[in-house]
Amino acid sequence: MKSFTMVTGVAAPLDAANVDTDAIIPKQFLKRVERTGFGQFLFYEWRYKNGQENPDFVLNKEAYRKAPILLSRKNFGCGSSREHAPWALAEFGISVIVAPSFADIFHNNCYKNGILPITLSEEIIQSLFEKTETQLHYELSVDLETQRITDHVGFEESFEIAPYRKQLLLEGLDEIGATLKEENHITMFEKQHKVFFSIS
Repeated sequence: MKSFTMVTGVAAPLDAANVDTDAIIPKQFLKRVERTGFGQFLFYEWRYKNGQENPDFVLNKEAYRKAPILLSRKNFGCGSSREHAPWALAEFGISVIVAPSFADIFHNNCYKNGILPITLSEEIIQSLFEKTETQLHYELSVDLETQRITDHVGFEESFEIAPYRKQLLLEGLDEIGATLKEENHITMFEKQHKVFFSIS
């Protein structure tokens, strides 16, 4: 994973609550064994109609095709526990999701795949949606180090993140990568363990 420090870019307003993982990446596309190749199928049944792009879907609009920040409503990522959902979002280019709440498993999977889920109050989320309506290319800046989210017209808000998760994102590590950082200590422990218990 890439290290995460700051993201500045257009915020795409996905005005829907209870967006489930089957909407994010439909089940018929879960046959791949690699983590790649899912971005093209992100929100497939919303992005396409009869094999053609749906011009009304937010990510098909020119202003939002490369938006790194997704703005949505409560309970984002509900449904099944498929990790393919954050894989698809990350490969499409989404690195920050801002919503009032997230499904627990999806929330955890985001961190494992370099995506920062930011939880803000419904009142603040509503005000951000309103700004996207009046400013076509409305941008947000997310600073993980200071845990602040801002815009260029005076909005500024802090967000919470567990210190361990913050550190992993800053270093671009998942939990396996964090474990491998301690490889020397693990090897030393295993050698001492074998000696202590006389294991050949």
